[in-house]
Amino acid sequence: MSGSDRALVVYESMFGNTERIGRAIRDGLRGYLPADVVAVNRAPSVLSDDLRLLVVGGPTHAFSMSRVSTRQEAWKQGDLVTPVEVGIREWLAALEAAESRPRPPQVATFDTRIAKVRRLPGSAARSAAKLLRRKGYRMIPSESFFVNETTGPIRDVEIERAHRWGAELGRLLTGSTKVA
Repeated sequence: MSGSDRALVVYESMFGNTERIGRAIRDGLRGYLPADVVAVNRAPSVLSDDLRLLVVGGPTHAFSMSRVSTRQEAWKQGDLVTPVEVGIREWLAALEAAESRPRPPQVATFDTRIAKVRRLPGSAARSAAKLLRRKGYRMIPSESFFVNETTGPIRDVEIERAHRWGAELGRLLTGSTKVA
């Protein structure tokens, strides 16, 4: 790791719950290295050379990453915080392959899911990880966070768990046990 290494958390969020998780992960990471968070519709498709960790997350829709059609359905349920045109599925499709980078970042994925159907198969995080592996990225295990209903709210315990997971990723990446 060099002193200029950093992490980036890219999230897709319909109602703000996944955004809150992404910000908590970023805050946990910041104890170990500089970290930023960005909405998927503003995320770069070419990653900077100093990026050591990319964390990508979004809501689970129909057992996978959202599609334009599922985002349009979500739009009917309430005010969205992210435009329906771009989700992590579209962003990952446009993301450069790992082979095109001199030092590709390690990648972790996360998703938000409805708590009462937590045992159902399918996960946006697993689907994103599969796509990223096909692009040649080295994956760190994914994580799921649970919301009470489709539009939320997300419980504070999940925000705290996301913060701890971010710190765990930071420790894993830096090999450090000390918080910066």
